[in-house]
Amino acid sequence: MTDPGELRASDAEREAVVEQLRVASVEGRLTLAELTDRTEAAYTATTHAELALLTQDLPAGSAPAAVPAAPGEGRKRRWFVGIMGDAKRRGTWRIDQELGAVAVMGDVLIDLREAEVRTDVVDITAVSVMGDVKIIVPDGVNVDLDGVAVMGDKRVDVLEAAPGMNVPVIRVRAYVVMGDVKVIGDSQAQPLQRGFAAWREHWRRLHGDDWRETRRQLRDGWRESRDQLRDERRQLRRGY
Repeated sequence: MTDPGELRASDAEREAVVEQLRVASVEGRLTLAELTDRTEAAYTATTHAELALLTQDLPAGSAPAAVPAAPGEGRKRRWFVGIMGDAKRRGTWRIDQELGAVAVMGDVLIDLREAEVRTDVVDITAVSVMGDVKIIVPDGVNVDLDGVAVMGDKRVDVLEAAPGMNVPVIRVRAYVVMGDVKVIGDSQAQPLQRGFAAWREHWRRLHGDDWRETRRQLRDGWRESRDQLRDERRQLRRGY
């Protein structure tokens, strides 16, 4: 008899796990890095056992009811300001509102990786005047960067999720004058000490030594596709 845990997972079952992870994040049970890492693992899982490992420390429940916003609440924004100085926010913190960063001849660093994100989209307005705004996100999110740069630079260096994945979205509106606004992924920043090693160790025991090689191949293929897409976009912007 086939072990129920070894039954092949369907696309619908993967999406159900991804939704459970999203709800757990909104409830404050997962950091942004944990959410993106488990979401990626859910989409690459092949069996029920692999999916079960991703949610074994989470309650099984439906999405929480939406709480109506108080008048004007949706317009509130939490600001980080560096004027001829530095402003940094990293480590464990809670995001339940829009964010803003202003760097005037200074530096602002916002690290989202260990944040508890209570919204589906992280909305950030970044203003740089002869300064530097750096936003660090886990690889695997989708980044939407727009805005204006005058004698400055705004750019994204993140290994984003493959098309079709239901992953967190980081939306950044950048206004730059002789400065920089950068959104960088985990692979381009100081490594983060992950706080969810327990379930990952279960995964390794389940798959044996082949787990690391399989994951490495998946990541290498993903990065190769992303690099190729970026090269094509650069060529289109240059007109050839």
